Amino acid sequence: MIHFFGQPTTKVFAVQTQGELSSEDISKLQWLFGNQPKIQNTAIATPFVGPRAAMITPWSTNAVEITQNMGISGIIRIEEFEAAEDHQSFDPMISEKFAQLNQHLFDIDITPEPIISISDIAAYNAKEGLSLSNEEMEYLDAVSKKIGRPLTDSEVFGFSQVNSEHCRHKIFNGTFVIDGEEQPTSLFKLIKETSKQNPNGIVSAYKDNVAFVKGPVVEQFAPKSADKPDTYVTKKFESVISLKAETHNFPTTVEPFNGAATGSGGEIRDRLAGGKGSLPLAGTAVYMTSYSRLNDNRPWEQGFEERQWLYQTPMDILIKASNGASDFGNKFGQPLICGSVLTFEHKEDAERLGFDKVIMQAGGIGYGKANQALKDTPKKDNAIVILGGDNYRIGMGGAAVSSADTGEFSSGIELNAVQRSNPEMQKRAANAIRGMVESENNAIVSIHDHGAGGHLNCLSELVEDTGGHINLDALPVGDPTLSDKELIGNESQERMGLVISNEHLETLKQIAERERAPMYKVGKVTGDLRFVFQSAKNGNTPMDFNLEDMFGSSPKTIMEDQRCTKSYDPIGYDINLLKEYLADLLKLEAVACKDWLTNKVDRCVGGKVAKQQCVGPLQLPLNNVGVMALDYTSGHGVATSIGHAPISALIDPIAGSRNAITEALTNIVWAPLEEELKSISLSANWMWPCKNPGEDARLYDAVKGISEFAIDLGINVPTGKDSLSMKQKYPEGDVISPGTVVISAAAHCTNITNVIEPLFKANQGPIYYINVSQDDFKLGGSSFAQTQNKIGNDVPNVKSAAYVKTVFDTIQKLIKNNKIVAGHDVASGGLITTLLELCFSNNNLGADIDLTSLGDADAVKILFAENSGLVFQAKDKSVEAIFKTAEIDAHCIGTVTTESQLNLTHHDQIINLDIQTYRDIWYETSYLLDEKQTANGLAKTRFENYKKQALSYTFPTHFTGKLPKIDASKPRPKAAIIREKGSNSEREMANAMYLAGFEVRDVHMTDLISGRETLEDIQFVGAVGGFSNSDVLGSAKGWAGAFKYNEKAKNALQNFFKRKDTLSVGICNGCQLWMELDLINPDHAQHGKMTYNDSKKHESAFTSVTIQKNNSVMLSSLEGSTLGVWISHGEGKFSLPYEASKYTIVGTYAYEGYPHNPNGSDYNTAMLCDATGRHLVTMPHIERSTFPWNWAHYPDKNTDEVSPWLEAFVNARLWIENL
Repeated sequence: MIHFFGQPTTKVFAVQTQGELSSEDISKLQWLFGNQPKIQNTAIATPFVGPRAAMITPWSTNAVEITQNMGISGIIRIEEFEAAEDHQSFDPMISEKFAQLNQHLFDIDITPEPIISISDIAAYNAKEGLSLSNEEMEYLDAVSKKIGRPLTDSEVFGFSQVNSEHCRHKIFNGTFVIDGEEQPTSLFKLIKETSKQNPNGIVSAYKDNVAFVKGPVVEQFAPKSADKPDTYVTKKFESVISLKAETHNFPTTVEPFNGAATGSGGEIRDRLAGGKGSLPLAGTAVYMTSYSRLNDNRPWEQGFEERQWLYQTPMDILIKASNGASDFGNKFGQPLICGSVLTFEHKEDAERLGFDKVIMQAGGIGYGKANQALKDTPKKDNAIVILGGDNYRIGMGGAAVSSADTGEFSSGIELNAVQRSNPEMQKRAANAIRGMVESENNAIVSIHDHGAGGHLNCLSELVEDTGGHINLDALPVGDPTLSDKELIGNESQERMGLVISNEHLETLKQIAERERAPMYKVGKVTGDLRFVFQSAKNGNTPMDFNLEDMFGSSPKTIMEDQRCTKSYDPIGYDINLLKEYLADLLKLEAVACKDWLTNKVDRCVGGKVAKQQCVGPLQLPLNNVGVMALDYTSGHGVATSIGHAPISALIDPIAGSRNAITEALTNIVWAPLEEELKSISLSANWMWPCKNPGEDARLYDAVKGISEFAIDLGINVPTGKDSLSMKQKYPEGDVISPGTVVISAAAHCTNITNVIEPLFKANQGPIYYINVSQDDFKLGGSSFAQTQNKIGNDVPNVKSAAYVKTVFDTIQKLIKNNKIVAGHDVASGGLITTLLELCFSNNNLGADIDLTSLGDADAVKILFAENSGLVFQAKDKSVEAIFKTAEIDAHCIGTVTTESQLNLTHHDQIINLDIQTYRDIWYETSYLLDEKQTANGLAKTRFENYKKQALSYTFPTHFTGKLPKIDASKPRPKAAIIREKGSNSEREMANAMYLAGFEVRDVHMTDLISGRETLEDIQFVGAVGGFSNSDVLGSAKGWAGAFKYNEKAKNALQNFFKRKDTLSVGICNGCQLWMELDLINPDHAQHGKMTYNDSKKHESAFTSVTIQKNNSVMLSSLEGSTLGVWISHGEGKFSLPYEASKYTIVGTYAYEGYPHNPNGSDYNTAMLCDATGRHLVTMPHIERSTFPWNWAHYPDKNTDEVSPWLEAFVNARLWIENL
């Protein structure tokens, strides 16, 4: 039966149940739905928009679980439906319009298909779009004859997925014949040669989900055990650093939000599945689309007529894909600290180029333990386990369809690639794995992510050396209409497969149950080298393959191609139009401000972010290197950066490869690395339109270029991925995406507090420029060329690997010796963009620059060419002798001023640029994109205010910056963090408590509900941040329901708050929880609530808060201070029904206007406490702002060990000790 709650004129919740609801259950649901009434009718005869009937949304999964945790049984599905306005737009990929809501709303008219025997493999391949080659079909026919029966649909389908280009990289392992000559080695061997020649610190390469390189000895801060409430302890371990990047191009082209979200999720799972389990730290993202056509002042966007887009417009993709990737990271709890955007299309003669088939790359860094970095071989009778969610009809054929050109198959087949993103489920599975990884003895034998190819790929690769038997009945079913083939081959996300010995199965089960991570023992290792799916109930056997038949003998791919010489029109320009050219250049998405991306993605979660995109008092996104701490104490971290040059690669693929690597290097050079350049490992991700004339030859040259350049640099490429069907088919002709390699660099950073930022500093030394490429200034392949609707023919190359190495290592040594105060690479937009950006993120800052010494008479070439280079500000001129000794041609080109002018001199030419004017032009594109994602006109407000709300601090006069001294002879007061499924901020909260002198206990809601934990001996509680239950039905609503409707948990919390010797803090989601439970002003008749930000989107920023006069135990000593602090939330608005005097407002945002006040809170409120001062709620993340290196902008010349925020936690300890 379906019950309806809500308002028929606006929004309705449809609740599918197994029967009638009791009055008590109705009352609970009304509370859950925000006091919405139950609609008595069984149908509502007006149109609504909501999710497709066949797709149970992750929102529903979370909502149903909330009801279960509230003691309501029998609910099958809950979905939201909004009243449809006339001509209302909606995304048909994930929603549909219903003429009415009735009892057939969720009916799915599908009967599970029986197992089918395939006698005509070629016909089945064509019908299902499996992308099997003629040779592969012949091979399968031979297998069928060998085993004496037709193959089943699951076996043919499974072979197509497991052996797809996406999964098996047949082109990279194939033979290339170019101009009739067979090439001496495969692409994969070219890449592997880099690690053979330069093994450096490689621990694992090419044979796992991630690459591992040697890391430092660091400190684990974790509970002693993960299967029960336990105390946080510290322990040293030898680390390995992980690096990985994945592409999700095809699903993102079809349905951008979930495509990019599950791309991010899949890459996180890769880093979870390294060795016997490893842990993600931070993510990166790259988006490439055709032109957005934002408005009509961009003539370069009109050079190629707009197509009838197959699924989504480039604008849709830019907004929705970045929303999806951001949403996944935000809810999973992974900061996104580095990224890139490129838009491009071009039509010249018969060539039609553009990123119509988009590039969406999700990358990231992480870490593991050296003694767990290599997988063990499964043994006979080991258990095969799945962690994670149910199976749905998702991505059927996704691995194979991703190996084809978009538009090649019917839309029905391509729509199979529409994904389903549930980051909260993945977080639960990740927490279970974390519990094993952090334990004294990790019992996981081997682990694999669930992604392309579903169970077929994941489980077969787990047991490919041994064989395995999978019980079909044990696989969790979310959709009862799935056939056996769909059950074993679907690509539902957020799942991990692993092998574990039976003796340790119970430990994993206890951890998983505590984390509410669904766990299923689905089979066992057999040792017979067969891979079997079979139902124990009815004997159905959709798959029974010899592993050698499944993996071993498909024919080798041969790629034959001819080199094609391309010539593009030359680039013409008028030197007198330089300022007009600059104004156009700064609007191009690749060059323009990326605030529209960074302002919605979490860049602080985990409390280990040491450097992210935004910099300086104005917090503009200019950093091109991201840095994560490996722990909270040692100063060791991981640095990462990105580089690519696909437009220059159109002219010269080898130059494109060398430029891509060098861009990544000139980005990461600003972080001090253990062994300078030698520390770096690269991921190379290839997106190429193979099997088009000349493209296979270009790919071979590009890969060879990467291999030889990396070898000459002394570094390696131990990981990567390829997506080699980068073409979109239209009736009027194909559009080919430019062949692209995206380079991701990672390395051990030895001092996370000494990372150089791209912001000039007044009263320091001169400005220098190094042309790292050593090539003449050339405009081919540049952003400037794009704005002229050209590509060009003459592209800069990087001449010498030896010179790059010398420059890199010399800059590194200068950074380590504190000789460099600011620095930036030269890349998209050229030298002029670099110089402007170095002035942008502060007011009253500029530079006087003389370009005469750079040796080219053409100022346009000097300023707009994208020759790889560096611009930096030295502490003083002593660096010049060092450069001379190293034979580095470093030009002293100017000085920093305190006027907002960039004054350029080139021979007799003088160019004066007003920084504020060009900064606004640079910001315009971000503003226009932000308009598409921000409500209530606030994008305009942000555009007007960003330069008016500079960060400025007032530190407490008594602040010393020293870590508190803890008397080890005294017992520590007992504190606890409370978390729920989906919480993601417990470690930074626990660490702040620990540093302040508390003994800290890890408490999950399952501990309180079961009675394992009562809080009776706890005096300080922290309710942590994150996205409990993915914040469906309102922030912390489900978490509050678990307290309200579970007697043991309710009593534990009520008893804690009744005591007079207790303190608490609720931060972000914890703040929302305390407010939802009415714990701050319990005497009020009408309670304050946390509600959606005025912008109606997630806000992420480093802002500042002024501490008011207050009686808060934690914060009263900071009265009068204005301190920088992180915020990251979607529902952070304090909605307070009474006048301000009725509340104890502890902290307010330092500026009242948006975006400094990111949510529109009443009375500019950032923090409240109760009347006693003992219970504090704060939306700003003080626990993520504990160290100076956590701050996105901290006062210069500072040797502080901690920030003033730690004093709040010390105050809590002192108050308890003084009772």
